[in-house]
Amino acid sequence: MPTITTEVATTARWDDVQRALTGGGDGASCQCIWPLLRNKDWNETTTPQRTEMLRAEIDEGPPPGIIAYVDGEAAGWIRLGPRTKQGRLPHTRIIAAATEQPFDDESVWAVTCFVVRREHRGKGLNGELLRAGVDYARESGARLIEGYAVDAAENHSVNDLYHGVLSTFLSAGFTKTAELKPGRTLVTMELHS
Repeated sequence: MPTITTEVATTARWDDVQRALTGGGDGASCQCIWPLLRNKDWNETTTPQRTEMLRAEIDEGPPPGIIAYVDGEAAGWIRLGPRTKQGRLPHTRIIAAATEQPFDDESVWAVTCFVVRREHRGKGLNGELLRAGVDYARESGARLIEGYAVDAAENHSVNDLYHGVLSTFLSAGFTKTAELKPGRTLVTMELHS
């Protein structure tokens, strides 16, 4: 049985962040910057610019994500943090229409991206990343976490799964809060000290 551990994404772990993001899917080109930028701004960036943006975000802190390791090797990533720092969210109509939380509330966090390297898929890394993310959010003073889950029972492309699968959120204790659109659900978890 492999040993799975997690660590917050700090400057010292930059190479691990890159390894986690570059093992399949869009992580290598996106650099997990998609949740931060509106479409116009996103379309004006290149992959090297996104890489530098993520590096600057990690260097500035606080860490915007968590890395999962399998037997010491970087294998997965989750982006989470205050919604106030994820500029795309208030401009995404389905999210803005479904949430009851004000977008200027720094105590509301969002989980916006999961990436797992191909060779480590199917080992439960998303669940481990989400549990570590909940702990990190709680320790950081978050009051509530939102996710924008994909129902894997519906027909979705593999690339849509970066939002996180509904069953992963429900297993971690999140509650279905609203339907965003068919096959996508707003899930929330209230955090208590």
